Parts: sequence; structure tokens; C-alpha cells
Amino acid sequence: MKIKCITINLEEKMDKYFQKVKGYLLELDYIIVSDDENDGVFVIEKEEAGIKNMVLACAEPILVMEQSLFSVAKDDVAIFKSLLIKNRDIIHGAFALDEAGKNVIFRDTLALENLDLNELESSLNSLSLLLSEYSGEIIEFSAQK
Repeated sequence: MKIKCITINLEEKMDKYFQKVKGYLLELDYIIVSDDENDGVFVIEKEEAGIKNMVLACAEPILVMEQSLFSVAKDDVAIFKSLLIKNRDIIHGAFALDEAGKNVIFRDTLALENLDLNELESSLNSLSLLLSEYSGEIIEFSAQK
């Protein structure tokens, strides 16, 4: 019996988190391109902020936020070094590589249990600020073959 109660409580929590995140995204005027309540995943955009096809996943106990930025054709120490140096200046989140090591992404994680509107907004704004300040370098890196 206890296992069933724990499962139901976890499902209820995830539904609550999903609805909370969805409400915040709508309040912040993000377009929800798609969502999957069963998997707890959103794809959002706000082109004027530079955000396109950003994936948010409710993965209890955290919200994972990822925005693909560019692909790297080959391992380039200069690019990776520049990205790591820039990570120091990023307010929320960081540059990371995907599992294959071929795509540079922006990634941030937030605790779902205490998540509030200002915290989510700050993380999203951090990416927008990063893109506006560092867009020249990102374009240059993405053009290298």
C-alpha cells in the first residue's frame, strides 16, 4: 500500500510542478511551442529574447533548461577555452556540451520545490543577456569547420 501512495504523491507533485512552470512561462510571455505533461517537457520560444526551441524538463527535484546554440565540427581547444572563460561571467546557467560532445548548449537547473517566477525569469534573462553580449563569438564559433 505504501508504494502506491508514494507513486500517486509523486505523480501529483509532478503535475503541480508542470502546471506551475507552465503558468510562469505564460506569465512571462513565452510561446509554448509544445508541451508533454506526461514527460514534464516544454519547448518554448521568445525570439526577441533570442530563445528558440528551448527545452525545459521537469525532472523531480529539478527543472532542467537547455538551449542548443551551435555545433562544433571538430574539437577546438580555443573555442572550448573561450566558452569556459565566458562561463565565469554568466549569471545563471553555463555553456555545456551535449552527450555526443558535438553541440554547445546553454544549460541551467533550478529546484522545482521552491521555484518562483523571479527565479525562472532570471535564468531565462541570463540566457538572453549572454546571447546579446556574446553573439559575435557564437556566430564565429558556429561558422568554423
